[in-house]
Amino acid sequence: MAQLTLDKLESWLWDSANILRGSIDSSDFKNYIFGLLFLKRANDVFEEEVTSFIERDGLSREDAEDEPFLKLPTEARWHSLKKVTENIGVALDKAFAAIERENTKYLEGVLTTTKFGDKDRLSDEVLQRLLRHFNQHSLANKDLYTPDILGDAYEYLIKQFADDAGKKGGEFYSPQGVVKTIVQLIKPQPKHKIYDPTFGSGGMLIESAKYVAQLPGGKVNNNINVSLYGQEKNVGTWAIGKMNMILHNFVEADLRKGDTLTSPQHLENDSLMLFDRVIANPPFSQDAWWGLIEANREVQLDKSGKEKKSTPNYTKEVVDKHGRFHYGIPPRGYADLAFLQHMIASLKQDGKAGVVLPHGTLFRSGAEGSIREKLLKEDLIEGIVGLPPALFYNTSIPASVWIINKSKPEHLKGRVIIIDASKKYKEGSNQNELTDGNVKAILIAYNHFALQESIAEPVPESFARLVPEPEITGNDYNLNISRYIDMHLDKEQIDLVAVKLKLLELESQEDAIDLKLTRLLNELGI
Repeated sequence: MAQLTLDKLESWLWDSANILRGSIDSSDFKNYIFGLLFLKRANDVFEEEVTSFIERDGLSREDAEDEPFLKLPTEARWHSLKKVTENIGVALDKAFAAIERENTKYLEGVLTTTKFGDKDRLSDEVLQRLLRHFNQHSLANKDLYTPDILGDAYEYLIKQFADDAGKKGGEFYSPQGVVKTIVQLIKPQPKHKIYDPTFGSGGMLIESAKYVAQLPGGKVNNNINVSLYGQEKNVGTWAIGKMNMILHNFVEADLRKGDTLTSPQHLENDSLMLFDRVIANPPFSQDAWWGLIEANREVQLDKSGKEKKSTPNYTKEVVDKHGRFHYGIPPRGYADLAFLQHMIASLKQDGKAGVVLPHGTLFRSGAEGSIREKLLKEDLIEGIVGLPPALFYNTSIPASVWIINKSKPEHLKGRVIIIDASKKYKEGSNQNELTDGNVKAILIAYNHFALQESIAEPVPESFARLVPEPEITGNDYNLNISRYIDMHLDKEQIDLVAVKLKLLELESQEDAIDLKLTRLLNELGI
């Protein structure tokens, strides 16, 4: 049997989504496909390892089945499931529950978030077709071109599902170009603890680990020398992220469920755990973000006698026992700077953070303006990168990357790197894209200022500047990029005299050509 290449694997896995079309909403495809993918992979690797223990160590089948890292109970075995013809969804639900029961430490609550037993959504016929489809290829390590390609294929599927889901795709997927840009700006290092408070499907953490793996000391044997942590509010997305980590061999990644703002899960002695790097793409401008208040809103009667819930005063009512909102309470309608302050509070004193926030955080006034002013006065903002429009699934508006540094080097103190990358993109039919070339251009300019790296040509001020604090103060701490970067390139001056002389020269050449052509035609008798 030929080994599966990445292209063939991706095509085969994506074809499974076509079997579901018409049965369920496309935004739900991922939950079912990822579950079956994980089940098939677990079975094939289990069988591969059991066979190895039997042949290499001379164990009996019964003893060999106790050896693999992932325990696979009898009711979850693929060879039995594919023979089921009735109530297939119920059999699958039992299989997933059994795997969780035998692997509680790593899989508790992960595989049972999706229910296959609802026949109104998935008929036995559809599930049988899915099982037959997944039965076409082995996902054992020996049958893959490299074991790593399964993780790559999983990321490909996440991207495809995000494309298919449209706006809902933004809930679990961050564009790869944006992720690479942030990771390479904050530069995680070996032995670092890296944290994503809104980790989605885990792409930012995985990209951070890939970056570390390429550095000296980035790998210890076959393991990447880094610790990964994350929290995710959406349980279905959390489960996808957990499976993603396991398929990328990050079984020890500490991924928790819950609302990071109201109930942060990574604590030490009831205080926030601190990290070397924090990276995130939080939901843009989340409304009513302090659930502890929203759940207890009083119902009042308006003038017409209709019931109306009271609007809480966040400035007075938000009380955070972890002291994260040191710089101020963000408005009820915009959670952006609440997430940013959580990230700052979760950073070690020499830590760095990178976060995607909507453009409005750069210039909105009121409570957000006050918070931004305090952050600038404490010199926490190292850089701002303005991104192109239409990069994200859930909005067409441009966003910005904020780089936070608690220990800025001397040459950056009292200064902020500001880059306008709004024109650095490849246009797409639905979403625009940051190409590798675009990412490189941003990094060259940023590192020129941040690391004082020399470059072949000067960075044009129409693209990037190192802006001094007095200039920002003079703009009332407004970080709107257009105040610091001239987005209108200087038009080339036209020398009208030179242009006229050139036209006269061209006319003279044209007369000479006409004369020569006439002479040749006369010689030919034409």
